[in-house]
Amino acid sequence: VQLQASGGGLVQAGDSLRLSCAASERTFSMGSMAWFRQARGKEREFVAHISYSGGYIYYADSVKGRFTISKDNTKNTMYLQMNSLKPEDTAVYYCSASRSRIIVSAIRDAGMYNYWGQGTLVTVSS
Repeated sequence: VQLQASGGGLVQAGDSLRLSCAASERTFSMGSMAWFRQARGKEREFVAHISYSGGYIYYADSVKGRFTISKDNTKNTMYLQMNSLKPEDTAVYYCSASRSRIIVSAIRDAGMYNYWGQGTLVTVSS
């Protein structure tokens, strides 16, 4: 499975961006998909998760209420709508997927995901 992330860019604080993650095969065949991010000098951190059905959605506390994860199985694409962006959201954003559905207690563990996109850089200026 190949994942291609896109949509990053340079924005100002308070602006919005929508990231996309195009999959090389049907997204509904993926048990779990997620977004992670990695800021310079920091470890990769969990941002949001969505299950194959879209019924199990979880967010990191730092983005809850501002970011929305979704996917369109007809387009084999996952999205991350990011609103009210803050400078601390600056990072490389990675999309990831697992064929099996990951249990809730493990969705924040990057090691649980088998497939990764190349990352897209989001820079938020103050």
